[in-house]
Amino acid sequence: MYTEKEVKMGAPQGSVPLTSTVINMQTETPGRDYVVWSLFNTLFLNWFCLGFVAFAYSVKSRDRKMVGDVLGAQSYASTAKCLNVWALALGILLTIGVIVLLSTRLQFGFRLYF
Repeated sequence: MYTEKEVKMGAPQGSVPLTSTVINMQTETPGRDYVVWSLFNTLFLNWFCLGFVAFAYSVKSRDRKMVGDVLGAQSYASTAKCLNVWALALGILLTIGVIVLLSTRLQFGFRLYF
């Protein structure tokens, strides 16, 4: 969103005609791009490569933000956020599941074949 502001510049009245300048100012700040969260999910909770895909969308969102495409940046950031939520939830659940599975197998004396 751009708004127009008019600024009057010039000499005192009567001597020189007044000139006006229009300044376009961006009132809406671009949203978050979730790069740090995506990097965390990529490095630590990368089950099914969701963290890596979220990181790619986060970088695309940051690129769009730098170019000035606010709607494109918001679209990529929304996708990155959704992928980060899924990567975090699945990563936590699967990590807990593996820990529980390994601890129960060790508790009952089963051999591990890895």
